Amino acid sequence: MNYEFTIIVPVYNEEDNLERVEKEFNNYFKVASKPTKVLFVNDGSKDKSQELIETICKRSEHFEYIAFVENRGLSAAIKAGVDHVDTPLLGYIDSDLQTAPEDFNLLLAHIREYDLVTGVRSDRKDSFVKNMSSKIANGIRRSFTHDGMDDTGCPLKVIKTEYAKRIPMFKGLHRFLPAMILLQEGKIIQIPVRHFPRIAGKAKFGLWNRLLGPLMDCFAYLWMKKKYINYSIAKKG
Repeated sequence: MNYEFTIIVPVYNEEDNLERVEKEFNNYFKVASKPTKVLFVNDGSKDKSQELIETICKRSEHFEYIAFVENRGLSAAIKAGVDHVDTPLLGYIDSDLQTAPEDFNLLLAHIREYDLVTGVRSDRKDSFVKNMSSKIANGIRRSFTHDGMDDTGCPLKVIKTEYAKRIPMFKGLHRFLPAMILLQEGKIIQIPVRHFPRIAGKAKFGLWNRLLGPLMDCFAYLWMKKKYINYSIAKKG
């Protein structure tokens, strides 16, 4: 197939979720607004995730994978996925499926006019502590980046690949994707999407990750913003 859209799915110890991921995406492929494939990035899982991923990929040409030698974290998994994407558009979703693949169509409807479209989780189904810590962390990040985004932690995004491939890597990058597009003078927008409780597996981020981690990453972002190189080619011959 001539795919136009690749969805990156980072995986770390998600053996209890992967069969559901396969089922949900097979349903989405039937209604996707663009020809779509999935790229699993196995971030050094220690359970049976890799075995399940390989089985899924053998069953359908719409699934591909890359696997790390060892665990490197969510930002590294997203970056590796971006590096391997070969379609004009890419997306990102967590393997816990607290957001729905079908909602990618809501984001894709705006990608012609924008360079990044991110979901914003409405009626979140998380604990009070998780919700409050995320709100505080988003407030801290907005004060540094001025990106206007309410929920950069939402694991549902669509980005034009040419913009995504120009994003430099650092740990915590997944919190700053809209801001990194703005550094390229790109256009961003947020669209409400559905949110669901986690059914299986364990959350990979605790209170430390959601509060102190983002604060430290904000200073890294400010340094990068000061040093960032951006240019446009007028002519070449």
